[in-house]
Amino acid sequence: MPTLPNDYLSLICAFAPYFSNLVWQHAQVLVLGAILTPGQRTVAAALRIVGLSAERHFQTYHRVLNRAAWSSGALSRVLLGLLIQTFAATGHVIIGLDDTIERRRGAKIRAKGIYRDPVRSSHSHFVKASGLRWLSAMLLVPIPWAQRVWALPFLTVLAPSERYYAGGKRTHKKLTDWARQMLLQLRRWLPQRALVVVADSSFAVISLLGRLAQLAEPICMIVRFRLDAALYAPAPASKGTPAREGPTPADLEASGRRSENQLAAGDDPAVVWRRSAHPRDRFGDSRLVA
Repeated sequence: MPTLPNDYLSLICAFAPYFSNLVWQHAQVLVLGAILTPGQRTVAAALRIVGLSAERHFQTYHRVLNRAAWSSGALSRVLLGLLIQTFAATGHVIIGLDDTIERRRGAKIRAKGIYRDPVRSSHSHFVKASGLRWLSAMLLVPIPWAQRVWALPFLTVLAPSERYYAGGKRTHKKLTDWARQMLLQLRRWLPQRALVVVADSSFAVISLLGRLAQLAEPICMIVRFRLDAALYAPAPASKGTPAREGPTPADLEASGRRSENQLAAGDDPAVVWRRSAHPRDRFGDSRLVA
């Protein structure tokens, strides 16, 4: 069986303490096969590429993924530490947060659901896709030899649909709930680093943004936001009642503290705008935006 160079082995050995000795021997084979395999990285393809296509006890390698006891969270923490040490030793840690759909079919895939396909859908055309929804946290860093910013995943969780929890003991968790848990875990892993999270409009939720702002070391989150969104000031806390996440319709009518529409502010001649230069990325040219 081929082996990896010493430089690669020194990185992989950082994960060895989180496996038993027997499981680690089989896990190394799967890692080596995943690196060398072109196309779909299945267990069978990994064994075939390393010369173990005639392995009689091939099910042992499958059990690394479906039966062996090891912590994926601990491995994610080690992986994040290696990525930061290599690419982001200083400065802000910029994290990308996004969900993706793995198209899977089969009666035994219980966590699958039906979601909107973001690639084939548009504003006027809605396309549905069946599969598993994964939420990934990625380290956004510039790669010198690629001359662009890459998203390096280090933590991925399965976010099943509401249908999966129907009739069960556990309640459904929204995508933003999974995102909150992931970001709070990330803050515990990196208590002293400044975190900046970049996400799309799916995560522009007051409850999520408010929770991240209440941390002892707040997390800066940058999300897409509609310019014509209706923004209101937080509802005043009443004595003897628990604090609410947002105002009720009665509070809005009573207070009327609605902020100015950002889209209308762009056409207001009284609004003073200033021009500032923002780098497109570390390797690109600066551009002026209003």
